[in-house]
Amino acid sequence: MYELDFNTPAKIHFTGIGGISMSGLAEIMLSKGFTVTGSDSRESKITKHLESLGATIYYGQKASNVAADTEVLIYTAAVKADNPELVAATQMNIPLLTRAEFLGQIMKNYHTAIGVSGTHGKTTTTSMLSQIMLEANTDPTILVGGIMPAINGNTRIGHSDNMITEACEYTNSFLSFAPTIGIILNVAADHLDFFKDLDDIRHSFRRYAELIPEGGALVINSDIDNLDYFTEGLKCNVITVGSDPEKSMYSAANITYDEFARGSYDLVVNGETKTHIVLNTIFTIHLHLLLLLILWVLTITALLLVYSSTVELTDVSSTKAN
Repeated sequence: MYELDFNTPAKIHFTGIGGISMSGLAEIMLSKGFTVTGSDSRESKITKHLESLGATIYYGQKASNVAADTEVLIYTAAVKADNPELVAATQMNIPLLTRAEFLGQIMKNYHTAIGVSGTHGKTTTTSMLSQIMLEANTDPTILVGGIMPAINGNTRIGHSDNMITEACEYTNSFLSFAPTIGIILNVAADHLDFFKDLDDIRHSFRRYAELIPEGGALVINSDIDNLDYFTEGLKCNVITVGSDPEKSMYSAANITYDEFARGSYDLVVNGETKTHIVLNTIFTIHLHLLLLLILWVLTITALLLVYSSTVELTDVSSTKAN
């Protein structure tokens, strides 16, 4: 597979640059001094923003959009092999990389690269963790699959060695990533247009866990069935979070609502109650969704304690979960 030299700025073309994920990659490369071109079906707020940063964007996809001096073309899984831009790049011997492959290469440029995976909750958890990292002054680069008010968009360019991104399992995209810290929130039957069955999905999440290097960490929901399947034999550290204190390093006890329907709980670490946490949000729907939200906060708590010794437990207790 082609490997881009991130220390030598060159021209990169993004086919489908206006997508929520592709636009973030384009913005990162613009910040690194690369020349960015791209195409999309129509003008949007995202494409206008990229143009304001210096990108050249074409509307409509055609062979003439790809210049002969393009170093590499990036495309999404939705782009077909007969796309005129891909065909033109191939004819000019321009290397092709999928969005996932390119994001994996970007992650290798960060000392701490956090990949948030799971069938459900990726965007929420990534946003919550990003907010806390911002408050902790860790200056992260952020890629989130939605618009995050705190960063006025889906991308933030940091100036540290810290990065956080969603890691989507669809089409096995996350198997091209390079996380030093990986999170698995849950594993359920989804995207069955691609995966054969639940066992096939579980196999992909196991392979994702195996990407984490020695010295890195996997943060995983201990409520997942047959947890050992995902954790046994891994070379990285394993941190478990979940509802059962007996099988979780981090868990919650005494879950209650107050008169404003805000959830609260005791944070239990290795069987010992450490502090009481109140979620600063009104949560008036089903209890199982509250439990899921608490799981996300537990994941963040566990990860922060590993990630940065400067973050205190009291910082987590004041987090707003939207």
